[in-house]
Amino acid sequence: MNARLFAALAAVILLVAGCGGNDEKTPGTAGQLDKVNTGVIAIVDVAPIYLGKEKGFFRDRNIDLTLTTAQGGAAIVPAVIGGEYQFGFSNTVSLLLGAAKNLPIKVVSNGNNSTGADGKDFGSLFVRADSPITSPRQLAGKTVAANTLKNIVETSVRASVREDGGDPAAVRFTELAFPDQVPALQKGSVDAIFVVEPFQQAAIAAGARRIASPYVDVAPDLTVAMYFTSQQLIAGNPDLVKRFTDAMKESLAYADQHPDEVRGVLGTYTKIAPEVRSALVLPKFPAEVNRASVETLADLAVTDHLLTAKPDLNALLP
Repeated sequence: MNARLFAALAAVILLVAGCGGNDEKTPGTAGQLDKVNTGVIAIVDVAPIYLGKEKGFFRDRNIDLTLTTAQGGAAIVPAVIGGEYQFGFSNTVSLLLGAAKNLPIKVVSNGNNSTGADGKDFGSLFVRADSPITSPRQLAGKTVAANTLKNIVETSVRASVREDGGDPAAVRFTELAFPDQVPALQKGSVDAIFVVEPFQQAAIAAGARRIASPYVDVAPDLTVAMYFTSQQLIAGNPDLVKRFTDAMKESLAYADQHPDEVRGVLGTYTKIAPEVRSALVLPKFPAEVNRASVETLADLAVTDHLLTAKPDLNALLP
């Protein structure tokens, strides 16, 4: 890989907070726009909501959308409950954990799904090129970096280890933000990392070796993350929740049909160079949640002792 592309990939580590927006109302919009702050992570997964904002899908529904970045879903959940954000984006396992604790949250829209293609997913498990580890089962007793602990990374990586005949309970996890994971792997601070795009491209550029596609190992068409809100907002402003949900579904459908525009919008909220954006593996963006895959994640979370019992999925899911 040439030096220019490697340098561009290194820029993946630098992220920018959510994009702003034009506050001018669209023609025919009556009254004040509802100001809505949504917590997201500055990764490829959330491109549809940025694209939907850019296309006016939220403004068309009288929503003035602000997107605020956080490290992971585990931080976004309490911010939504506390009212700092009206809506949030979180991985499915963090939402299952919240539901199991009877937190007042409710999923309103799908977020993104795995491609289902082993070796061609938007997230992968990597080791250093010179690592003696060649398959997931060898991670027993080793340390894997996760962007937040007790989330979908742990569940998915353990699924890969289990499927490969290893002991999933013997894998250790340490919390590292996505931008810090490739440097930690290069230094030998961790034995493996699980990263999603655009950090997957940074790992590849650094010479890391893929040993599994954990999301694919969990379930076909895995619902990786979803958008959610608080029960308080649903009770207090159900019309706003419906308008946000409708805008989100339109955004997902549009993103799924326009991958080039997805790559383009990434330049508005990350510092990913154009040549890197063209190399990214994009998630799938179906408008509906794959409930069967959420059931599988819940079962795995119980097996791995992240949950003591499955939460009421009817109460959590749309």
